[in-house]
Amino acid sequence: MSAGTRTTDRAHTEPPLPVDAEAGVRPSAAGAAARRALLAHPALLLVGIVLASLNMRVALASVAPLVGELSEAFGLSATASSLVTSVPVLFLGVGASVAPWLGRRFGTERVLFAALLLLGVGILARVLPSVYALYGGGILVGTSIALLNVLMPGLIKRDFPDRAATMTSVYTGAMIAGATVAAAAAVPLEKALGGGWEASLGFWSLLAAVAALAWLPQVLIARGRTGHGVRAVPAAGARPVSVWRSALAWQVTLFMGLQSLWSYVLIAWMPTIFTDHGMSRSTAGVVFAFNNLIQVAGAFVVPLLAGRMRSQRPLIVLVTTLVAAGYAGLMAAPVQGAWLWSAVLGVGQGGAVGLALTLIVLRSGDAITAARLSGMAQTVGYLLAAAGPLAAGVLHQATGSWTLPICVVLAVCAAALGVGLLAARNRTV
Repeated sequence: MSAGTRTTDRAHTEPPLPVDAEAGVRPSAAGAAARRALLAHPALLLVGIVLASLNMRVALASVAPLVGELSEAFGLSATASSLVTSVPVLFLGVGASVAPWLGRRFGTERVLFAALLLLGVGILARVLPSVYALYGGGILVGTSIALLNVLMPGLIKRDFPDRAATMTSVYTGAMIAGATVAAAAAVPLEKALGGGWEASLGFWSLLAAVAALAWLPQVLIARGRTGHGVRAVPAAGARPVSVWRSALAWQVTLFMGLQSLWSYVLIAWMPTIFTDHGMSRSTAGVVFAFNNLIQVAGAFVVPLLAGRMRSQRPLIVLVTTLVAAGYAGLMAAPVQGAWLWSAVLGVGQGGAVGLALTLIVLRSGDAITAARLSGMAQTVGYLLAAAGPLAAGVLHQATGSWTLPICVVLAVCAAALGVGLLAARNRTV
């Protein structure tokens, strides 16, 4: 679909994949229609998608380099420290369970806008001088990111049906780019702002506010079209697909969960693994940022390749092998090969998350199924992934070493390879 065609569809008619119910729309004045047409320009939607995507990992990645300081400030044990990153991931799963319903009830545009506002509030809550606020803010952060994560694939399937893989690469690339900047800037922001870890964490609420402002035109378009927001409904005569009873849907879901698990273990503990082996905290933060930077390449390229392949099995083998090799390197020579392992892991991690999100779109027959599969994959997937940082922290505390936690993640890589090969077959739910 061309950009011009897409603008006309959103402003006046049903999109090619019928996901909006327009009931009782009154004829608009010429001026109002012209304003909506301007707001519906594809460039504005693209800017909104990119800015929203930048926020999808910033609030998580900005914490990892500061976990040591948070632990000291609140007197947290290793297990309690792991909850700083595990709680948001847990609520990624909880929030994902209600995201499809919220999208249908209030409209995708409105929910995404509200999620960005909620994210900003959650980020600010974490800097309050209370351990309860630290974890409570994490709940808000995880819930808001879940809404963004789940609703974005359906939005892309709806508004860019002919460019779904390309747009997936754009938003996953932006998501990881945001994490890269946040990880790299966490420690320098402490010094630049002169407010310690509180100022460093709170700074990212500004990015959420900017993204919410950029998303506001889409809310106005949705309101203008229906008077109360856009609701997703199945096409006429179509029978709703029960993704929860589909073996293929479960395969996509498990691959999403397992690749999320290995990623969130690294988000939570990679800098700590390096510092525990003698690396300085600032250097560990830079290596961690480098890992996130390299992920951008994998997240951008792999979805483009996946969209051009009937079966994505070679890509499944590639990304899982890279991640397993990187983890094995962290176990064998964490400091000596830190930059190499970070690069290998980065390509594998970025490629895996991009591939997981692309599989949601490619394995779905329409936008409604994409939204439901996205909700299922991210609900179950992130609930599974939430166990990763916590389990790694518990095992590390029990053994005093990172060897056993990494061995467990290597087993996760093997499991991801198995379910991924099934999910990559050329079929649809």
